[in-house]
Amino acid sequence: MSTAPAAPSAPPPLKGGQLVLATIAVALATFMNVLDSSIANVAIPTISGNLGVSVDEGTWVVTVFAAANAVSIPLTGWLTQRIGQIKLFVGAILLFVISSWLCGLAPTLPVLLAARVLQGAVAGPLIPLSQAILLGSYPKEKASMALSLWAMTAVVGPIAGPALGGWITDSYSWSWIFYINIPVGLFAASVTWFIYRKRESATRKAPIDTVGLALLIAWVASLQIMLDKGRDLDWFSSPLIVWLGIIALIAFALFVVWELTDANPVVDLRLFAGRNFFGGTVAISVAYGVFFGNLVLLPQWMQQYLNYRSVDAGLVTAPLGIFAVILAPVMGRVLPRTDARVVATMAFIGFAIVFFMRSNYVIEIDTWHLVLPTLLQGIPMALFFVPLTSIILSGLAPSKIPAAAGLSNFARVFCGAVGTSLAGNAWTDRIALHHERLTEQANANNPAFMQSLQASQSALNVSEAQARGLFDFTVNTQAAMMGLNDIFFASAVIFILIIPLIWITKRAKGGGGGAAAGAH
Repeated sequence: MSTAPAAPSAPPPLKGGQLVLATIAVALATFMNVLDSSIANVAIPTISGNLGVSVDEGTWVVTVFAAANAVSIPLTGWLTQRIGQIKLFVGAILLFVISSWLCGLAPTLPVLLAARVLQGAVAGPLIPLSQAILLGSYPKEKASMALSLWAMTAVVGPIAGPALGGWITDSYSWSWIFYINIPVGLFAASVTWFIYRKRESATRKAPIDTVGLALLIAWVASLQIMLDKGRDLDWFSSPLIVWLGIIALIAFALFVVWELTDANPVVDLRLFAGRNFFGGTVAISVAYGVFFGNLVLLPQWMQQYLNYRSVDAGLVTAPLGIFAVILAPVMGRVLPRTDARVVATMAFIGFAIVFFMRSNYVIEIDTWHLVLPTLLQGIPMALFFVPLTSIILSGLAPSKIPAAAGLSNFARVFCGAVGTSLAGNAWTDRIALHHERLTEQANANNPAFMQSLQASQSALNVSEAQARGLFDFTVNTQAAMMGLNDIFFASAVIFILIIPLIWITKRAKGGGGGAAAGAH
């Protein structure tokens, strides 16, 4: 992308109906990608049951996609130089369609995971290129609006995913959560090619950092497997987990050294020397990891402990999109006249309030009190992506923006995968802790417990074994609720603690729109 024609000879912005149709096509490709990062969330119990595996193993369907996606994102710049921006974008969409078809056909979990790895890998270029293509389609003075439209699709995908996934899983089959990508992808690819085929970027045979790429894959894969399997294998008491940890640590250290010294690094880590890039990227990555980890846990809890159907669990999360969609275009107009740091801070405070509200959930909670925090969460979601993206890209030379967009997206998506694993592990640990505390007095030597058990037998006209079974069920449900509340409270605290990262950055001129526009 660094060899693309200079700005004066770049294709002019699109106009009228062509711009509208192009925006819809590019947005659909983005939507399809981010939708698949969350659409399987509510289907995990169903997929696990149908394929004969545990829910913990089923969660890999989400995490392997995110990990593969994160690894492939940094290759976008190199692939664009070799293939061309439009050919790469359209090709990635078509490969995504094929891999989605393979996911739907998968008869076993290993086959499904392999297809999800392929799907995540080919999806890598879609997010960075969709940003660049949209920014190149709009006039420079409307760069913030282009970013807002992109953010709207990036926000709505994870929101619509659980609702759509739940409805499809309950009404048809979990395979159709992947099959629906086929018509959407074919439409997006054909329209994009029709409009943009004559606006292709220049290409050249750029060198590839094979050592850096191999080290990247090694540490990301080792760390992700360690996090996903650690709990099942009792963490570092398992030789496999120990070796995975060692490989991840050594590969990461070598990766950092190599990328900082190589002439053509696959990931330009020198970008972290900039205050705005460092603060903005770390803030958006940690925040997304916390947000996405909770987005996976919430529908699982509703289905496993509140007996919600997949579709109902998805519908509870759907209101997240209402304010997010309404306010996203507004941000495009407001941000150029506002300090992006103030807006991002408001978003983080909003997230903290929402998670604190959720930390007070009880077993008897009704649907409205589940929906209300989700509805309100749409407000900070709308204030989240665009300001932080503006901060990350501000002050960078136009030639650096593609690499910066790729690296920041890599960090964000990878933290989403790590956040999912950490949230699941933390919830399981907190459930065990609360279960132990709740049952430490539940034994035959405690007269109060035995008296309560006898009262339950009499009231319900059941045997002692049945009464004990009911007690265990109640304790498990309560422990899960208390554990989830702990996760929610910790999430609220994290959002407050990362606010200073926003304020180590410099104010983005014009809300960052000018910098962003450099992606032309």
